[in-house]
Amino acid sequence: MSSRLPPLNPLRAFEAAARRGTVSAAARELNVTHGAISHQIRTLEESLDATLFDRSGKRLKLTSQGALLLPAVTEAFGGIAAATALMKRPATSGSLTITCVPALLSFWIIPRLDRFIEQYPEVKLSLVASNDTGPLYSRDVDVSILYGDGNWPDCWTRLWRNLRLFPVASPTLLNSRPLRSVRDLSDHTLLHGDQDGREWNTWFAAADAADLVRSRQLHMSDARLSTEAALHGQGIALGDSITAASLITRGELVVPFDLSVPANDAFYVACRQEVRAAPIVRVFIDWLFATLEEDSLPEPQTSARTLLRGRAARAEDNFKPVSAPSGRPIATPKRKARA
Repeated sequence: MSSRLPPLNPLRAFEAAARRGTVSAAARELNVTHGAISHQIRTLEESLDATLFDRSGKRLKLTSQGALLLPAVTEAFGGIAAATALMKRPATSGSLTITCVPALLSFWIIPRLDRFIEQYPEVKLSLVASNDTGPLYSRDVDVSILYGDGNWPDCWTRLWRNLRLFPVASPTLLNSRPLRSVRDLSDHTLLHGDQDGREWNTWFAAADAADLVRSRQLHMSDARLSTEAALHGQGIALGDSITAASLITRGELVVPFDLSVPANDAFYVACRQEVRAAPIVRVFIDWLFATLEEDSLPEPQTSARTLLRGRAARAEDNFKPVSAPSGRPIATPKRKARA
């Protein structure tokens, strides 16, 4: 095969001259003399026994033979350049350990994990459900996705997503025990995903129901447990605009009230400064942000209204969702990290 191929340097000179239109421009690009380019082109023409350029004008024009050769040469050099770039690209293989907020890991990352694995099959992932900041400083952990204020010293951090919180419930539960007003929440079990109950306190304050008697309450260690309890009809939980969105879209959870409050904290991506530039860390963080941007789920309240329409009619139009007062600021007292 090699005996039938023209020499490489003359092909480079031909491609550059054809693309740039003059011998002088090709010489500047390849950092050689005008005479060297002319010589290489003549060598190629002699090798092929064909005239490749019409030299009668100020600019070079391809002959029919030159026009036949150029696309193949251009494609070949492009392929070589692409392969070389791949060879020089930092390796994206090896082991990567991620710690992540339990609810976000279960309800958002894991359903999308196949996309990352397909794109980076040589990356071996280890996933740990945790909202503890301790592993952020450990050499055994590469990236942490945390729910908090983002103020972790000596670390690289970047805001991933702000959240809004709103009640969510199983449609089965609400079909048997409807919620026609906020006051009906006193007849339901409130599921807490934080340790001190401040999230529900914030929501009740925004709903002008801070004095509501709460007869039954269950406190759980994190929002994943409270969301799972809501899925099983154990009570009413506070969902957020990321981890509960797909469950609402699929009809597994519904939003009984058209009122949400901003969460005091947010989801952050964080890692130690010294690992931020590692290629394997970079590709995961880039994938995380790109996937968030690509996946635009409907607003939870939109899904809720759709799902509740039939139930509202069966309740003889007595269902009255609470709406957030327009322009009214909502106080969000500091609370422990939602996980």
